[in-house]
Amino acid sequence: MSQEVVYKHYLRALSQWPKDALRPECRFEDVMRRRIESKFNPSETPSEGRQVERVPVNQEAELKQVNALYSLINNRYTTQYRLGDLIMKPQSNPTHYADLVKELEEAPNRSWFGNMINQWKGSLRLR
Repeated sequence: MSQEVVYKHYLRALSQWPKDALRPECRFEDVMRRRIESKFNPSETPSEGRQVERVPVNQEAELKQVNALYSLINNRYTTQYRLGDLIMKPQSNPTHYADLVKELEEAPNRSWFGNMINQWKGSLRLR
């Protein structure tokens, strides 16, 4: 298998990576794409203008890395190692994780005023 095939597998896996709505300015796929580009497509050195020597890539190791990306994309570990209700619904606060997921889904679309109200709610806890 050639380096080009491994490179294409990386790009395909990164194109399927879920978007992070909370932190759009530092995306995982951008960081990985820079790493992959530097490894598989070395650029010219600006000072000398000559091609940088291509370092041989361990294709077997890189394919394992691509497989790890695909396993995360497909939630292979979530389906293989299910968490029980005792972990996901603790007795002290059974709705904690459901509330956390709800908050993470609402946060990117909340207005400045909504953020301020949530901040005030967090500082004024009345029970």
